[in-house]
Amino acid sequence: MTEQYDVVVIGAGPAGYVAAIRCAQLGLNTACVDDWCDASGKSSLGGTCLNVGCIPSKALLESSAWYEKAQHDFARHGIIAKTIKVDVATMQARKDQVVSDLTQGIKALFAANKVTLKHGRGKLLGPNQVEVTSKNKTSELKAKHIIIATGSSPVNIPVAPLTEDKIVDSSGALAFDAVPKTLGIIGAGVIGLELGSVWRRLGSQVTVLEAMDQFLPMADEQIASDALKHYGKQGMDIQLGAKVDGAVVKNNKVEVSYQDSKGQQTIKFDKLVVAVGRKPNTQDIGAEVLGLKLDERGFIQVDDHCQTGIPNVYAIGDIVRGPMLAHKGSEEGVMVAERITGHKPQVNYDNIPSVIYTEPEIAWVGKTEQELKQAGIKYKTGVFPFAASGRARAAGDTNGMIKVLSDATSDRLLGVHMLGAHVSELIAQGVIAREMMASNEDLALTMFAHPSLSEALHEAALAAAGHAIHIAGRKK
Repeated sequence: MTEQYDVVVIGAGPAGYVAAIRCAQLGLNTACVDDWCDASGKSSLGGTCLNVGCIPSKALLESSAWYEKAQHDFARHGIIAKTIKVDVATMQARKDQVVSDLTQGIKALFAANKVTLKHGRGKLLGPNQVEVTSKNKTSELKAKHIIIATGSSPVNIPVAPLTEDKIVDSSGALAFDAVPKTLGIIGAGVIGLELGSVWRRLGSQVTVLEAMDQFLPMADEQIASDALKHYGKQGMDIQLGAKVDGAVVKNNKVEVSYQDSKGQQTIKFDKLVVAVGRKPNTQDIGAEVLGLKLDERGFIQVDDHCQTGIPNVYAIGDIVRGPMLAHKGSEEGVMVAERITGHKPQVNYDNIPSVIYTEPEIAWVGKTEQELKQAGIKYKTGVFPFAASGRARAAGDTNGMIKVLSDATSDRLLGVHMLGAHVSELIAQGVIAREMMASNEDLALTMFAHPSLSEALHEAALAAAGHAIHIAGRKK
């Protein structure tokens, strides 16, 4: 017998599971279909983010940061630790426990909100039908509304075919059972930099090969340039304009060939990570059955409210336009759920924060300085270095800065860019300010606690206004 629901969500990543929970909260009879399994073969919700992405990478980043601090920072705080060593097995076990706790938490949330979980692969059969296949068993679900949230997968490149343990993607790099002496990474994007940071801190000699000549083109140029210098000082070798054209395993090493400004080059690594981006999971989901339109990269085309060309079928998260970010997908899930029930929410795509969890962290929201120049928009700039922050000095972590950009005429806050410790948390202040349509003056007139890292945002706003207190500059 075919089961009937108000909503069927395909995919239980950050976009899908949030959409399913919000639909259920709004009184809709909701089912969520997902086929992700853990190592034991049990259903594991949360998609890439919780299983092999955001959460495990942050767990390893945290562990590796503690190790590096114990090695290099404890002594200057008067803490003497003579014997420091890495236990990778324990580190990985902790990471796995964090993942397990959170994925089990989603199951508990499903139960609490009465979301029906269907373990299996979901496929569209029609505008109101979803096929679920699991262990050679097939069933059908009927739904008034369907939300597609099938996520994304790492991009593989023919010149560096994956092997069982030598040439791996991001998932493989999160599961190393030992610290490789030498580690190569193809791609200096968010994933490559974060994974490189983990293993460099633990002792790897890390080389990042990036085909583009510009470092982090999506970030503000000043921030990116400063970040590149810090990575270099830490010992991460980032080679720009290095186009990989081959990678083979020879004598238990990975031999990588690439072209750069000096010509053909060859380098050997113990491990190689391919981190050149991600692609939407839109193959074999039945999109052609409904006539859903896909662009040249495989993204499902949707309107501003994530509705496809079929009125009752929606697509959210990594499979649609916009940045592949968990929080963006989650907000789209909430928006779609509420629109199905007659509400009129929107997602502000101009106000999505981005974060790179290296050390120093990088975070931004809004326009970059190069975007404003290209658009011919006149703007004011305010920069405040953490080296001038009392709290940063007390913590002994003074790398980086906060930069604000505001319209020269209206004073509207156009962009906030950060490099430094804990800016993944601080950027929310910039997001809120922009969401409230604040001016630079609003930030400059706001009282911030002292001493705090947040004061750097206040001082950057004062600098844009021409009267920063704690750095030398113009006075008005």
